[in-house]
Amino acid sequence: MRRDKMSSSRHGDAQTGADARPDRTGPRSVGPMKLVPSLVIALLLFLAGAPGVGVSPARSHEAPPAKETVIRPGETLERALAKVGVSRAEARNVVRALGSHLNMRHLRPGERIGVTRSQNGTLARLTYWRSPLERYEAHPERDGWRVRRVLTPVQTKVAAVSATVRGSLFASMERFENGQLLAAKFVNLFEWDFDFAADSLPGDQFRLRVEKRYAHGSFIEYGSILVAQYRSAGRQALTAIRFPVAAGEWAYFDAAGRSVRKMFLRAPLDFTRITSGFSHARVHPILGGVRPHLAIDYAAPAGTAVRAVADGVVLSAGWDEGNGLSVTLRHARGYRTMYNHLSKLNVRRGQRVHQRQIIGRVGSTGLATGPHLDYRIMKDGRFVNPLNERFVPGEPVPRSRRVAFQRYLSRFLKQLDLEAPFAAQEPSR
Repeated sequence: MRRDKMSSSRHGDAQTGADARPDRTGPRSVGPMKLVPSLVIALLLFLAGAPGVGVSPARSHEAPPAKETVIRPGETLERALAKVGVSRAEARNVVRALGSHLNMRHLRPGERIGVTRSQNGTLARLTYWRSPLERYEAHPERDGWRVRRVLTPVQTKVAAVSATVRGSLFASMERFENGQLLAAKFVNLFEWDFDFAADSLPGDQFRLRVEKRYAHGSFIEYGSILVAQYRSAGRQALTAIRFPVAAGEWAYFDAAGRSVRKMFLRAPLDFTRITSGFSHARVHPILGGVRPHLAIDYAAPAGTAVRAVADGVVLSAGWDEGNGLSVTLRHARGYRTMYNHLSKLNVRRGQRVHQRQIIGRVGSTGLATGPHLDYRIMKDGRFVNPLNERFVPGEPVPRSRRVAFQRYLSRFLKQLDLEAPFAAQEPSR
């Protein structure tokens, strides 16, 4: 409609101009002022056709387009800014300004940076995206750079998800939006009780209710899992539910009100498979002969993150003959854990580590036929089978909250039964 109005207005102007009225008094004389436009046009046409002569287009006064880059692993903000043409002096000023809002030592790979310059080439604006929902905008003023944090409005919805395991849990979740992240969140709830590499079987079932966050109508990320269950053949369904234990404080508990968090994780790797179990008599693939294999071997691509299964202190980190690059941790209650054949070490001797902290990367150093992790547990100086060991549980629901917990659990499980019922149990395998 706007275009039609503009066209109509132009048409009206053409009809009401003085030159458009017919001259009924006879032939008109052409004055000198009316020859000027014709002469200018003729001159331009002549110059355009003359050899070596042309008309240069008018220069655009628009600002140069913004340049963007992505932070790579181990990269500082200064180095990232250099990739988009920001000088060291400019970078120092920007980093100083952002430093009052962010910890510059905790940049995450994949975060984006965009810079825009003014017409004269000076840095006019910098945008730093921490996530699709959070960014920082910085621009220079007379007394320095000004920074403001911008949060994208988010709409949160709750969705029910359920499926049967085909192949692996990881593969079964790939069909959902951002399935890798959802699988990681799900596994983290049960990693103290269930080793998905060793115990998961085709035909197992899972279901959950999870928050999904949207911005401008598009799915951005998953929020908290509100309740989740995993049912495997031959055992009771595992349950994890998010429950408020105090004002602003939430924790996950099982169906009996016990914390899902325990002293030890069931496995030091996410999404992998066991290739060799704990045995006192195994044929060695390199040395030959029957030898004890007091470990669990997890196959994984080289470079896969290896995590500490519990809080502890690094007893050793370095080369250990046939074990290759190796890390040994000391934990409470007489436990020690070993992680062998690593390709990279992320810790040093004497360092304190926390549960799930990355301590190294999967490799094939030492006597190894391919990339894998040789994982061992010692209890009071004796090797034990990691898959059979029972670890100390975490704190239960506070006594004063147990009645409320049971009501809360019952309500959420009923919602799961309505929105994501388990399929009929398949015949035992």
